[in-house]
Amino acid sequence: MRSASTEHPSSERPQRPDAPTGVARKTPLTALDRVPWGDIQDSTGSAAAIPLLLDGIARGDADTARSALDDLRKRICQFGFVVEQATAATVPFLWELAKLPQVTCRAQIIRLLKNIADARQWESTAAVYPKLLNHRENPVVWERAARQAVRARRDELGRLMADEDGEIARATTELARSLGA
Repeated sequence: MRSASTEHPSSERPQRPDAPTGVARKTPLTALDRVPWGDIQDSTGSAAAIPLLLDGIARGDADTARSALDDLRKRICQFGFVVEQATAATVPFLWELAKLPQVTCRAQIIRLLKNIADARQWESTAAVYPKLLNHRENPVVWERAARQAVRARRDELGRLMADEDGEIARATTELARSLGA
């Protein structure tokens, strides 16, 4: 039978060295665990799979990243215009991934952000069928929050429009037009 180490009593946490001052963390998606993914919904039900998909985009080879992005798109912006409850929570991570040079599908991520920024499906439906606004889970609110999440990071546009990759620059220019930037 093994006994517990007395070096660090169980009530104390061992100290880990901090990163040197002024050095940014290079690990993408460090804030994923701050979102209660299991408590929010995507188009399939629980959004609990979204962190795995985002990680696949961040760390996967080109085929893995593209497949993960396709699955993510179906979950948060189905058909390119129907957003879900989990969309707004996902948007900051999409912006983060769009800026990382090692991510192989950056232009497609930017196009997804444009789709989200342009989404008006639920608002259009509510204009014709106002009872939609009375549902406990109000998709119009999700749609507005998702669009606002895209707009909140529009200060990233300049850097992405200046990217060496012409496809990324073009996609970003289209997104900027959608945002009126």
